[in-house]
Amino acid sequence: MSAAVTDHPSLRRRARARRLRGLYAVTPEVGDTRVLLSKITAALEGGACAVQYRNKNARDALREEQAFAIARVQAARGALYIVNDDPVLAARVGADGVHIGEGDPSIGSARELIGPDRIIGVSCYGDFERARAAVEAGADYVAFGSFFPSSTKPAARRAGLELLRRAQDLGVPVIAIGGIDASNARTLIDEGADAVAVIGAIFGHDDPADIRAAAQSIATLAAREPRAH
Repeated sequence: MSAAVTDHPSLRRRARARRLRGLYAVTPEVGDTRVLLSKITAALEGGACAVQYRNKNARDALREEQAFAIARVQAARGALYIVNDDPVLAARVGADGVHIGEGDPSIGSARELIGPDRIIGVSCYGDFERARAAVEAGADYVAFGSFFPSSTKPAARRAGLELLRRAQDLGVPVIAIGGIDASNARTLIDEGADAVAVIGAIFGHDDPADIRAAAQSIATLAAREPRAH
């Protein structure tokens, strides 16, 4: 990495965000940390470029235990590590960034908590103007969805494919989420997504070998050369 990237936080963030290409794995809510780590390891072996730790219903002590444990796995594997909702926890465990949605800290507040080097991703649902405002406020990537019916979030708001095409002008990586599996991942990439965020189609399996195979299938479909952002 050049001295210029090393010296400027904004360039370090951009370099991190540009690694969001292909499969972005979002963890299921699993209370057994050992089982969770086994699932995450299999997804990384299958080619996930990033893992987002998401466990909204866990007690604080368990979330911290799992977040630190995942950090050790990520450090060994070299993929990006994003923590959902909690910039304080993201900073504490040394994650690469935080992902925030409605009701979470603002982008400005999250930046103060995680520092200048880590990336901030923002859920924009089906709202292009929310994405535009997020980028103007300092978001390093944006996520749209749900693009397809989701078993994880059955009542999730739906997003249209045209959002992916419009979002190319925002200048940051674009993530698609919601009901994504091997049958539809390529469609989203072809429409303009840089990465696809997946939960159930990967982590719905119990056997690590099946998780690895599912991740590899989707990662292969979602692979392509990076765009300039």
